[in-house]
Amino acid sequence: QVKLVESGGGLVQAGGSLRLSCAASGSIFSINRMGWYRQAPGKQRELVARITSGDSINYLDTVKGRFTISRDNAKNTVYLQMNSLKPKHTAVYCCNALIVGVALYDYWGQGTQITVSS
Repeated sequence: QVKLVESGGGLVQAGGSLRLSCAASGSIFSINRMGWYRQAPGKQRELVARITSGDSINYLDTVKGRFTISRDNAKNTVYLQMNSLKPKHTAVYCCNALIVGVALYDYWGQGTQITVSS
């Protein structure tokens, strides 16, 4: 059994910063990649940022230079530092990880709400 637990969401004023964390726990042999998706009201879920075990990183174009993803392999944790937030960044942010445990499986966190007020 593998679980992803997110933290760090909440309400922030425009221009502010937040740091999301997602810790994976359970029967983990290795983690291929970890990342963050978001879904705003009335919109489809989209990939925000992803980092592989080899530290290859992908960002959604609109967050490049504003968001930074990183990971701590020893802690099985991925972080998303979000700076200069705007109301358009309001969404539920969800952690995702491709994990090798008893099998290779794509896991999801429960999601954390980020609301950016103007």
